[in-house]
Amino acid sequence: MNHLRRTDSDMTQGSIRRHLVEFAIPMAVGLLFQQLYNTVDTLVVGNFVSKQAQAAVGSTGSIINTVVGFCAGLATGASVIISQRYGAHDEEGLSKAVHTTIAITFLLSLLATAAGLIIIDPMLRFMQTPEDVWAEAKEYLTIYFGGVSGILFYNMGSGILRAVGDSRRPLLFLILSALLNTVLDLFFVLALGMKVDGVAWATVLAQLISAGTILWTLTREKGAYGIRWRRLTLDRQSLRGILQIGMPSSIQSAITAFSNVFVQSYINAFGSACMAGYAVYAKLDAFVLIPVQALAMSSTTMVGQNWGANQKERTRESVTVALRMSLIATATLGVIAFVAAKQLMGLFSPDPEVVEFGVRFIQIITPFYLMVCFNQIYAGALRGIGDATMPTVIMLCSFVVFRQIYLYITKLLNIGFLAVGLAYPMGWILCSTLLAIRYHRSVLFRK
Repeated sequence: MNHLRRTDSDMTQGSIRRHLVEFAIPMAVGLLFQQLYNTVDTLVVGNFVSKQAQAAVGSTGSIINTVVGFCAGLATGASVIISQRYGAHDEEGLSKAVHTTIAITFLLSLLATAAGLIIIDPMLRFMQTPEDVWAEAKEYLTIYFGGVSGILFYNMGSGILRAVGDSRRPLLFLILSALLNTVLDLFFVLALGMKVDGVAWATVLAQLISAGTILWTLTREKGAYGIRWRRLTLDRQSLRGILQIGMPSSIQSAITAFSNVFVQSYINAFGSACMAGYAVYAKLDAFVLIPVQALAMSSTTMVGQNWGANQKERTRESVTVALRMSLIATATLGVIAFVAAKQLMGLFSPDPEVVEFGVRFIQIITPFYLMVCFNQIYAGALRGIGDATMPTVIMLCSFVVFRQIYLYITKLLNIGFLAVGLAYPMGWILCSTLLAIRYHRSVLFRK
């Protein structure tokens, strides 16, 4: 392609392992700092406010992800279309896809803000949120959804850069805003005496800054994937491709997140200490799974580029290498989390009851983490070749339908806490099995 800069990367040539590592490491660091947003919020309120505040901040994740997850699915669709056109050296098509992506994000920002504010009360009631947590949970969600456009624009903008192999610049901007979020959390809570509202405002401000920097970067980019604001449009062909690939992922993400509201309602029944313990566990869980997420996103880009360049054998090999690397990394971190569970929980809360609940969640769930590698890598690979519908159906059946049936049956049998803890692992096992079958029957293995 003409006018390419060294920040992008052509993954259709050279060492597969080197490309995956070079692309995944910056993304892993980016995911690490991205997790700092809500993790720092949970840590600050747990140590300096109360366990009720910690429960409020931690238990809102499934509500936020219901809205944000839907938009993130379209970002996945846009990334696949952009990576395919980049791999095919289609400059005009690449430019149209980029400008269509930014135009969609403006519309999504308006819809996400309105939808988020509307669903707060119904969702908190649906989750059976305890009275001692309700007010602070509502306050956190109101502020967050008021500024949700920041995370949407960052996700879309960074998706554009990553689709052409540039994972370093999004990382630098994310590190800056994550550090700012940490400083603002401590300033608002410790210096100004704010509570949940302080950590919410810190998160929103940091996300808006990350969005601004990513848009500024794309505006200055001279390549075909740079933004020319006068060219913003909804190109019909690009829009069709983004929706075809992204909409199934959006629906899957939103419904899966909404199904987690059901799981959260079971957890809420055990009280605020269990809610806080689970909130901390969820943060540790997110850190352990960073390598497999980074490798899954890296392999999706690599699969997209090589599939676009009609290199089937190299595409298959990319998936195999990514899977092996993710299994090794996840096993290592999972063992560390299991062994040091009590010490890790103690960093987030001085409350013995909160720590006890968190340790129980860690010890029940971490032995099943390897299953996540299979479903994440295979789903990402299938989306990279344009097969987005079946992974969505499989994930919905595994993470939503099966999980809700499982929880309902275990509730009737009165199994209790252990059943709730195993809800996620059982879904992972089913999903990984079905996706492995689908992947090995895909066009990648047909003559």
